[in-house]
Amino acid sequence: FIFTLAHRIANIMSTMTTVKVPGRPTWQQTMLRIRDPAKTIPFYTDHFGMTVIDTLDFPQYKFKLFFLTTLPEGESYTLTPGTQAAHDYMWSIEGTALELTYNYGTEEDSETFEGYHPGNQEKDGFGHIAFNTDDVYAACDKLEKAGVTFKKKPDEGRMKGLAFA
Repeated sequence: FIFTLAHRIANIMSTMTTVKVPGRPTWQQTMLRIRDPAKTIPFYTDHFGMTVIDTLDFPQYKFKLFFLTTLPEGESYTLTPGTQAAHDYMWSIEGTALELTYNYGTEEDSETFEGYHPGNQEKDGFGHIAFNTDDVYAACDKLEKAGVTFKKKPDEGRMKGLAFA
C-alpha cells in the first residue's frame, strides 16, 4: 500500500509545473499569540536582545501586533514603532521578525481564557522558535539566573547542546 501511494504521489508530482513566486521571496516573520504583552515583550527584549521595531493596532478587531527582531551588531534602532517609517522598515528588513499577536483582554480574563496552546505536550503541532548563541551553556546559565525556566537544558535528553526555555 505504501509503495502504491508513494508511486501515485510521484506520478502526480512529475506532471506538476514548478512556479516560483515573482521577486525574491524571503522568510519574513513567524507569528505567536501572546496573552500579556507587558510580560512577553520583556522576555524577548531583555533575555534575547530583540528590539520592538513596529506595532500595528487594530482596535476595531480588538488585537495588536508587535514585531521584534535581532538587529545586526552595532546597529541602533531610532524609529518609533507604529509610525509609517517603522512600517516601511519592518517590511524591508533583510532579517526575520517575530510577530507577537495580542488579543485585547486576554491578560485579565482568568475565568474564560484557557490560554494558548504551548506546543510542549506530546502530539502538539507547534514545535519551537530558535535562537542561535555562541555558548548555549553560558546563555542558559544567564537565563536561569534571570528566572527563566527550562523544558530541557543542554545536557538533558538525547539531543545534547540544545536547550528549550
